Amino acid sequence: MRVLVVDDNSDMRSFVKIVIERAGFEAEVAADGQRALDLQREHPADVLITDIFMPELDGLELIQQFKSRFPGIKIVAISGGGKTAKADYLYVATEIGAEAVLRKPFATETLIRTLQELAAR
Repeated sequence: MRVLVVDDNSDMRSFVKIVIERAGFEAEVAADGQRALDLQREHPADVLITDIFMPELDGLELIQQFKSRFPGIKIVAISGGGKTAKADYLYVATEIGAEAVLRKPFATETLIRTLQELAAR
C-alpha cells in the first residue's frame, strides 16, 4: 500500500514516513497541499494522511479536493489543533470524507493499526 503524507512540519513528515516504511508500507511526503495533488497525479497513493492546519491549502480543503479528484483514495486526517474557535476540525474532516482521524500526538501503534484497518477495507 502506498501512503502520501502531507504536513507542513518537516519533523512530523519525517517521523510518519519512517514509521510507515518500517511497517512495510511505501511512503511519500509533501510539505503542502499543492505538492500533494501533483504527487497524486504522478504516482497515485492508496491513502492520504494530511494535517489539518497548513498554510495556503489547508487539510480540509485538501480532503475535499482529493475526494472529488481521486474518489478511491482513503484519507486519514491528523491534527494537534484540537478544538479551536468552537469547532472540532477532526470531526469536520470525517464529515467531508476522511475515513479516520488521529489527534497529535498519537502513538506509532495507533497509526499502523489505522493503516492496516484501511488496507483491509
